[in-house]
Amino acid sequence: MNRIILLLLARRIALALLSLLAVSVVVFAITAVLPGDAAQEQLGQEATPEALAALRAQMGLDVPAPQRYVRWLGGFAVVHAAAGAHADVQVRVDADAFRTWDSALPGWVTPAGTYPIRVGRSSSDLRLSVDVAVLSPASA
Repeated sequence: MNRIILLLLARRIALALLSLLAVSVVVFAITAVLPGDAAQEQLGQEATPEALAALRAQMGLDVPAPQRYVRWLGGFAVVHAAAGAHADVQVRVDADAFRTWDSALPGWVTPAGTYPIRVGRSSSDLRLSVDVAVLSPASA
């Protein structure tokens, strides 16, 4: 290929990546400055300050914005494999993934039972399903 075309192509790709980064910063900034947060939304207006602090810590909302941004970007990791290829992926699922808020305590609990984990391209294309058994309840 002509050197000029390669330089133009490299420049376009670099600008596209820079544009994507800029858009991600804008989207993150907009969600960060909205009133309230995910913890307040999940627990409601009647939540105690202690419960809000605990949920904010669990959700990572108590760390500085730059650190949250890096975690947020990391949440978009995708596994690619060629058609017909096999790829092994390990995903760590800790006990916190199964916890729910019990307003009677108040506190986080993990009820014993079987929890399904489904994996796919989208909610309409689930190709893998695994049941995880939690044998004894745990609370925090």
